Amino acid sequence: MAARIVLLVTSPRLPVGLLTATAWDLLRTHPVLTGADPAWVSALREAGVRLLPSPEPAAGTDAAVAALLTAAADQQVVVWFAGPTGDPDLARQLGIRLAREPGVAELELVYGSWDPAGARLLDAVSVIDRLASPGGDPWKQQQTHESLAQYLLEECYEAYDAIEAGDLTALREELGDLLLQVVLHARMAEQLPEEQRWSVDDVAADLVAKMIRRNPHVFAGQEVADVAEIIDNWERIKKAEKQGGSALAGVAMSQPALALAAKLLTRADRAGLPVAPPSAPVGWQVTDPERLGESLLGVVAAARAAGVDAEAALRRAALAYADRVRAAEAG
Repeated sequence: MAARIVLLVTSPRLPVGLLTATAWDLLRTHPVLTGADPAWVSALREAGVRLLPSPEPAAGTDAAVAALLTAAADQQVVVWFAGPTGDPDLARQLGIRLAREPGVAELELVYGSWDPAGARLLDAVSVIDRLASPGGDPWKQQQTHESLAQYLLEECYEAYDAIEAGDLTALREELGDLLLQVVLHARMAEQLPEEQRWSVDDVAADLVAKMIRRNPHVFAGQEVADVAEIIDNWERIKKAEKQGGSALAGVAMSQPALALAAKLLTRADRAGLPVAPPSAPVGWQVTDPERLGESLLGVVAAARAAGVDAEAALRRAALAYADRVRAAEAG
């Protein structure tokens, strides 16, 4: 029977010691060589795994291949416990060698653990931590929440552009840029005074708690008739969270004026507040999106010709409407 070399690959994103039962059986049954991190070496030794002398990483791939072939000839079955990168160079070189000399040993690949869903988010956090720490990127270390605000807004617009263009490849990249902003802001918050400090884990924990709380039809077995009821429940739960605050609570007043106006009108309508907005100009075709868009563009053009900032004018009108909504709420 030909000797057997087992390459045992694990996820570097899981805690040390977390392996499948099959992997532990292999490790406890057969001698092991490894180029793994010291923490794993200690864990294997404490678990009673028989560790053979392994070449130092500095000795290179050739030394590791030679040690494996020698151990396989002596032991018949030997396991190589791969390092955090999976040791692809060793696997490739060993595969070539055994393809040329098929009688020397058989090569088998076994996965001792796999990356869980979202595991690469841990990599993102680790990379940003290194960049923002001493010895990392001086530019990132000099940033503040205020200095980064413009980039957060720009990345949102770029992601929106990718969606509008139907470019899913670009959207993937832009969402990565947005993720950078989230993780970087969270990393900066770790430097706040202790009573104000928070981390990306706190951001994720708040999100998870909110999603569970606001989706009782999924997490609490609540029956709903349709999507409209789901939306109603969301708004009801959100309002309760705000302890009976204004229907406008949480509306970003700094968003573009047209989006702000639409959001204010939606909130007031859902709250059933009798605050009527100004009427549309006579003759406007509001049911025809193309003609409506042309009318709006015409208003902007006329305002520009008159030296009036249409964005600022609409914002003032929207904020005045918000004041009327709050007055109605106050009774």
